[in-house]
Amino acid sequence: MDLATVWFVLVAVLWVGYLALEGFDFGVGLLTRNLARNDRERRVLINTIGPVWDGNEVWMVAAVGATFAAFPEWYATAWSAYYLPLVLILMSLIVRGLAFEYRAKHDSEQWRRWWDRAIFWGSALPVFLWGVLLAGFVQGLPLDARHDFVGGLADIVTPYTLLGGVVTLMLALVHGAHYVALKTVGDIRTRARALAGRATAISVLTTGVFVLWTVAAHGGGSVTWLAWIAGAAAIASLTTGAAMNTRGREGWAFIATFATVVLVGVALFSTLYPNVLPSTSDIGGLTIANASSTNYTLTVMTWAAVPLVPMVLAYQSWVYWMFRRRIGVQHIP
Repeated sequence: MDLATVWFVLVAVLWVGYLALEGFDFGVGLLTRNLARNDRERRVLINTIGPVWDGNEVWMVAAVGATFAAFPEWYATAWSAYYLPLVLILMSLIVRGLAFEYRAKHDSEQWRRWWDRAIFWGSALPVFLWGVLLAGFVQGLPLDARHDFVGGLADIVTPYTLLGGVVTLMLALVHGAHYVALKTVGDIRTRARALAGRATAISVLTTGVFVLWTVAAHGGGSVTWLAWIAGAAAIASLTTGAAMNTRGREGWAFIATFATVVLVGVALFSTLYPNVLPSTSDIGGLTIANASSTNYTLTVMTWAAVPLVPMVLAYQSWVYWMFRRRIGVQHIP
């Protein structure tokens, strides 16, 4: 396997890891609007992700950085085409981070209400737009001979990419509900389990249609068979999570939705390979061969990643272990 393929796999791992980890804390942000019935319950929800949400965002930084360093042509074309959605994502994440920090700085109901809205929309907008972008990578864009984007908004916002956004939004909601059920006690835990059960039915439907559409319309590559297997396994994992949730096995339910997000990501990137950004025009698109950095750059990156990746994984695992206990309203002063 050549280094360009190795780094395509590593970039895919970073994006999928980001969606699986940040996905549940986006889901908790979505749940602050309807699951919590008062300010103390809302603080319980926020506290469940308080120690981990910023660490999860490190995966996004690593994914963006790795895409830029390993595939600069892919980064330049995609980031130019998706400039507006990426600015919206960045602004949403900044406002969301500020909301976590400043919500408790002033004892005013109106003050907290404004920051609560920021947490909800700062969670909903990025997770939806990331789905639109990833689906757009598979769908492709109109490119010219220099691999520059030559289309408009209608080439980015299509029924397929919008469905991709709905899929990531619904998966985040179910993933977040399982996480809340795993990390809380009392009424919040009961309500989270009930909400996860209701949301799973919609998520199974949207994810199933999206996977079928992805592979049937955009497959044909050398590993399309892997996309079919991953797509089918994703639906099975999602329904298994619902069954575990019904039996009160919240830990297994959370692992199942984690696996679902990973498997949907595997289906997307397997469908994409060996392209990184197909062209919908007559001009050829970007592949791992013509979009990658030089072999020397990829070699240096590989040696840098060998010690850094285990260190990041070890630190993040330690944080999750330290803050593993359940919390409830009785723990909120």
